[in-house]
Amino acid sequence: MTDQPTAQFHVLIPAAGAGSRMRNETPKQYLPLLGRPLIEYALRVCLASPRISSVTVILSKDDNYWDNHLAGFTLDARLNRLNVVRCGGTTRSETVLNGLLSMEAAIGAEDWVLVHDAARPGLTTGLLDKLLDALQDDAVGGLLAIPLADTLKRADPGERVASTEPREGLWQAQTPQMFRVGLLKRALMKAGGKPTDEAQAVEALGHKPKLVAGELRNLKITYPEDLLLAEAILAYDNTPLKEAT
Repeated sequence: MTDQPTAQFHVLIPAAGAGSRMRNETPKQYLPLLGRPLIEYALRVCLASPRISSVTVILSKDDNYWDNHLAGFTLDARLNRLNVVRCGGTTRSETVLNGLLSMEAAIGAEDWVLVHDAARPGLTTGLLDKLLDALQDDAVGGLLAIPLADTLKRADPGERVASTEPREGLWQAQTPQMFRVGLLKRALMKAGGKPTDEAQAVEALGHKPKLVAGELRNLKITYPEDLLLAEAILAYDNTPLKEAT
Protein backbone atom coordinates (compact mmCIF):
# COMPACT_ATOMS: atom_id res chain seq x y z
CA MET A 1 0.00 0.00 0.00
CA THR A 2 1.40 3.39 -1.00
CA ASP A 3 1.63 6.24 1.46
CA GLN A 4 -0.79 9.11 1.08
CA PRO A 5 0.91 12.37 0.04
CA THR A 6 1.33 14.87 2.84
CA ALA A 7 -1.25 17.63 2.73
CA GLN A 8 0.18 21.05 2.01
CA PHE A 9 -0.71 24.39 3.57
CA HIS A 10 -1.80 27.28 1.35
CA VAL A 11 -2.72 30.81 2.40
CA LEU A 12 -5.47 32.79 0.67
CA ILE A 13 -5.77 36.51 1.41
CA PRO A 14 -8.98 38.18 0.15
CA ALA A 15 -8.05 41.80 -0.60
CA ALA A 16 -10.83 42.97 -2.90
CA GLY A 17 -12.70 45.16 -0.41
CA ALA A 18 -12.68 48.93 -0.12
CA GLY A 19 -12.79 49.27 3.68
CA SER A 20 -15.34 52.10 3.64
CA ARG A 21 -15.47 52.37 7.45
CA MET A 22 -11.90 53.67 7.41
CA ARG A 23 -13.22 56.87 5.76
CA ASN A 24 -10.30 56.93 3.33
CA GLU A 25 -10.24 56.84 -0.46
CA THR A 26 -7.40 54.32 -0.41
CA PRO A 27 -8.54 50.74 0.32
CA LYS A 28 -7.48 49.94 3.86
CA GLN A 29 -5.21 47.06 2.85
CA TYR A 30 -2.92 49.63 1.25
CA LEU A 31 -2.95 52.24 4.02
CA PRO A 32 0.50 52.88 5.52
CA LEU A 33 1.40 51.26 8.83
CA LEU A 34 4.85 52.26 10.09
CA GLY A 35 5.87 53.00 6.52
CA ARG A 36 4.60 49.77 4.94
CA PRO A 37 1.26 48.94 3.27
CA LEU A 38 -1.03 47.19 5.77
CA ILE A 39 -1.28 44.00 3.70
CA GLU A 40 2.49 43.61 3.61
CA TYR A 41 2.64 42.54 7.26
CA ALA A 42 0.46 39.47 6.69
CA LEU A 43 2.29 38.65 3.47
CA ARG A 44 5.72 38.76 5.10
CA VAL A 45 4.74 36.49 7.99
CA CYS A 46 3.08 33.91 5.74
CA LEU A 47 5.90 33.89 3.19
CA ALA A 48 8.52 33.60 5.93
CA SER A 49 7.07 30.29 7.08
CA PRO A 50 8.70 27.26 5.42
CA ARG A 51 5.49 25.32 6.16
CA ILE A 52 3.41 27.45 3.77
CA SER A 53 3.52 26.17 0.18
CA SER A 54 1.86 29.15 -1.47
CA VAL A 55 0.24 32.49 -0.74
CA THR A 56 -2.54 33.74 -3.03
CA VAL A 57 -3.85 37.31 -2.88
CA ILE A 58 -7.25 37.96 -4.42
CA LEU A 59 -7.71 41.50 -5.74
CA SER A 60 -10.67 43.19 -7.37
CA LYS A 61 -10.59 43.28 -11.16
CA ASP A 62 -10.08 47.04 -11.18
CA ASP A 63 -7.45 47.25 -8.41
CA ASN A 64 -5.09 50.12 -9.26
CA TYR A 65 -3.12 50.08 -6.03
CA TRP A 66 -1.17 46.82 -5.85
CA ASP A 67 1.47 47.70 -8.45
CA ASN A 68 2.04 51.14 -6.94
CA HIS A 69 2.13 50.15 -3.26
CA LEU A 70 3.84 46.75 -3.45
CA ALA A 71 6.35 47.34 -6.26
CA GLY A 72 9.38 47.02 -3.98
CA PHE A 73 7.97 44.11 -2.02
CA THR A 74 7.25 42.03 -5.12
CA LEU A 75 10.96 42.00 -5.97
CA ASP A 76 11.58 39.81 -2.92
CA ALA A 77 13.32 36.57 -3.86
CA ARG A 78 10.86 34.49 -1.82
CA LEU A 79 7.92 35.50 -3.97
CA ASN A 80 7.98 32.45 -6.20
CA ARG A 81 5.34 31.25 -3.72
CA LEU A 82 3.20 34.38 -4.13
CA ASN A 83 0.31 34.50 -6.59
CA VAL A 84 -1.79 37.60 -7.27
CA VAL A 85 -5.16 36.99 -8.92
CA ARG A 86 -7.72 39.62 -9.91
CA CYS A 87 -10.99 37.78 -9.43
CA GLY A 88 -12.53 39.43 -6.38
CA GLY A 89 -16.30 39.18 -5.86
CA THR A 90 -18.92 41.47 -4.33
CA THR A 91 -18.74 39.74 -0.92
CA ARG A 92 -15.96 38.20 1.14
CA SER A 93 -17.24 34.66 0.65
CA GLU A 94 -17.56 35.17 -3.10
CA THR A 95 -14.00 36.47 -3.24
CA VAL A 96 -12.70 33.49 -1.26
CA LEU A 97 -14.61 31.04 -3.45
CA ASN A 98 -13.29 32.69 -6.62
CA GLY A 99 -9.82 32.42 -5.14
CA LEU A 100 -10.22 28.72 -4.40
CA LEU A 101 -11.44 28.09 -7.93
CA SER A 102 -8.43 29.96 -9.33
CA MET A 103 -6.11 27.71 -7.28
CA GLU A 104 -7.76 24.39 -8.22
CA ALA A 105 -5.17 23.29 -10.76
CA ALA A 106 -2.28 23.74 -8.33
CA ILE A 107 -3.66 22.33 -5.06
CA GLY A 108 -5.36 19.17 -3.91
CA ALA A 109 -8.80 18.83 -2.35
CA GLU A 110 -7.22 17.45 0.83
CA ASP A 111 -4.70 20.26 1.13
CA TRP A 112 -5.33 22.93 3.74
CA VAL A 113 -6.19 26.52 2.94
CA LEU A 114 -5.73 29.25 5.53
CA VAL A 115 -7.88 32.30 4.79
CA HIS A 116 -6.40 35.40 6.41
CA ASP A 117 -7.65 38.98 6.48
CA ALA A 118 -5.44 41.47 4.62
CA ALA A 119 -6.20 43.94 7.42
CA ARG A 120 -4.77 41.85 10.31
CA PRO A 121 -1.16 42.99 10.56
CA GLY A 122 -0.58 41.47 14.01
CA LEU A 123 -0.27 37.83 12.92
CA THR A 124 3.00 36.31 14.09
CA THR A 125 4.96 33.23 13.17
CA GLY A 126 4.13 31.85 16.60
CA LEU A 127 0.40 32.22 16.09
CA LEU A 128 0.62 30.75 12.60
CA ASP A 129 2.52 27.70 13.85
CA LYS A 130 0.10 27.31 16.76
CA LEU A 131 -2.83 27.10 14.33
CA LEU A 132 -1.05 24.66 12.01
CA ASP A 133 -0.02 22.40 14.89
CA ALA A 134 -3.51 22.39 16.39
CA LEU A 135 -5.39 21.65 13.18
CA GLN A 136 -3.16 19.69 10.81
CA ASP A 137 -4.66 16.39 12.02
CA ASP A 138 -8.14 17.71 12.79
CA ALA A 139 -11.15 16.19 11.05
CA VAL A 140 -12.78 19.56 10.36
CA GLY A 141 -10.37 22.47 10.74
CA GLY A 142 -10.88 25.66 12.67
CA LEU A 143 -9.79 29.19 13.38
CA LEU A 144 -7.94 31.52 15.68
CA ALA A 145 -10.31 33.20 18.14
CA ILE A 146 -10.27 34.81 21.58
CA PRO A 147 -12.79 34.34 24.42
CA LEU A 148 -14.91 37.43 24.98
CA ALA A 149 -13.99 39.36 28.10
CA ASP A 150 -16.37 42.33 27.93
CA THR A 151 -20.00 42.46 29.00
CA LEU A 152 -22.29 42.35 25.97
CA LYS A 153 -25.32 44.59 25.54
CA ARG A 154 -28.09 44.06 22.99
CA ALA A 155 -29.50 47.35 21.70
CA ASP A 156 -33.08 48.21 20.85
CA PRO A 157 -33.98 50.26 17.72
CA GLY A 158 -33.41 53.46 19.70
CA GLU A 159 -29.87 52.39 20.61
CA ARG A 160 -30.75 51.84 24.25
CA VAL A 161 -29.91 48.67 26.14
CA ALA A 162 -32.54 46.02 25.54
CA SER A 163 -30.74 43.28 27.44
CA THR A 164 -27.41 42.06 28.76
CA GLU A 165 -26.18 38.94 27.02
CA PRO A 166 -24.22 36.23 28.86
CA ARG A 167 -20.71 35.99 27.46
CA GLU A 168 -19.96 32.47 28.70
CA GLY A 169 -18.84 30.32 25.81
CA LEU A 170 -18.62 33.24 23.37
CA TRP A 171 -15.48 33.79 21.32
CA GLN A 172 -14.47 36.53 18.89
CA ALA A 173 -13.42 35.05 15.57
CA GLN A 174 -10.06 35.97 14.07
CA THR A 175 -8.08 34.69 11.11
CA PRO A 176 -6.46 32.65 9.71
CA GLN A 177 -9.36 30.22 9.37
CA MET A 178 -8.08 26.86 8.22
CA PHE A 179 -10.05 24.15 6.37
CA ARG A 180 -9.49 21.47 3.77
CA VAL A 181 -9.76 22.94 0.28
CA GLY A 182 -12.54 20.60 -0.86
CA LEU A 183 -14.63 21.09 2.28
CA LEU A 184 -14.38 24.87 2.18
CA LYS A 185 -15.21 25.01 -1.51
CA ARG A 186 -18.34 22.90 -0.99
CA ALA A 187 -19.36 25.01 1.99
CA LEU A 188 -18.98 28.32 0.16
CA MET A 189 -20.76 27.07 -2.96
CA LYS A 190 -23.72 25.94 -0.90
CA ALA A 191 -23.78 29.11 1.18
CA GLY A 192 -24.30 31.37 -1.81
CA GLY A 193 -22.22 34.36 -0.75
CA LYS A 194 -23.93 35.00 2.60
CA PRO A 195 -21.43 33.91 5.30
CA THR A 196 -19.32 36.61 6.95
CA ASP A 197 -16.47 34.17 7.54
CA GLU A 198 -15.38 30.74 6.37
CA ALA A 199 -16.21 29.00 9.65
CA GLN A 200 -19.86 30.04 9.31
CA ALA A 201 -20.06 28.39 5.89
CA VAL A 202 -18.51 25.18 7.25
CA GLU A 203 -20.86 25.25 10.25
CA ALA A 204 -23.82 25.38 7.85
CA LEU A 205 -22.77 21.95 6.57
CA GLY A 206 -23.14 20.56 10.09
CA HIS A 207 -19.48 20.66 11.12
CA LYS A 208 -18.00 22.13 14.29
CA PRO A 209 -14.75 24.02 13.61
CA LYS A 210 -12.16 23.98 16.39
CA LEU A 211 -11.38 27.19 18.26
CA VAL A 212 -7.66 27.86 18.72
CA ALA A 213 -6.78 30.61 21.17
CA GLY A 214 -5.42 33.65 19.39
CA GLU A 215 -4.10 36.93 20.76
CA LEU A 216 -5.43 40.47 21.06
CA ARG A 217 -2.56 41.73 18.91
CA ASN A 218 -4.11 39.90 15.95
CA LEU A 219 -6.77 42.60 15.68
CA LYS A 220 -8.57 43.51 12.47
CA ILE A 221 -8.20 47.07 11.22
CA THR A 222 -11.75 48.36 10.73
CA TYR A 223 -11.79 51.95 11.99
CA PRO A 224 -9.11 54.69 11.91
CA GLU A 225 -8.41 54.29 15.63
CA ASP A 226 -7.59 50.59 15.02
CA LEU A 227 -4.69 51.68 12.84
CA LEU A 228 -3.31 53.78 15.67
CA LEU A 229 -3.57 50.83 18.06
CA ALA A 230 -1.79 48.54 15.59
CA GLU A 231 0.96 51.11 15.17
CA ALA A 232 1.48 51.20 18.93
CA ILE A 233 1.65 47.40 19.18
CA LEU A 234 4.00 46.92 16.25
CA ALA A 235 6.18 49.87 17.16
CA TYR A 236 6.62 48.35 20.62
CA ASP A 237 7.91 44.97 19.54
CA ASN A 238 8.06 45.03 15.71
CA THR A 239 7.51 41.25 15.86
CA PRO A 240 6.20 40.56 12.32
CA LEU A 241 9.15 42.35 10.73
CA LYS A 242 11.75 40.74 13.00
CA GLU A 243 10.34 37.26 12.45
CA ALA A 244 9.79 37.61 8.71
CA THR A 245 13.10 39.17 7.64
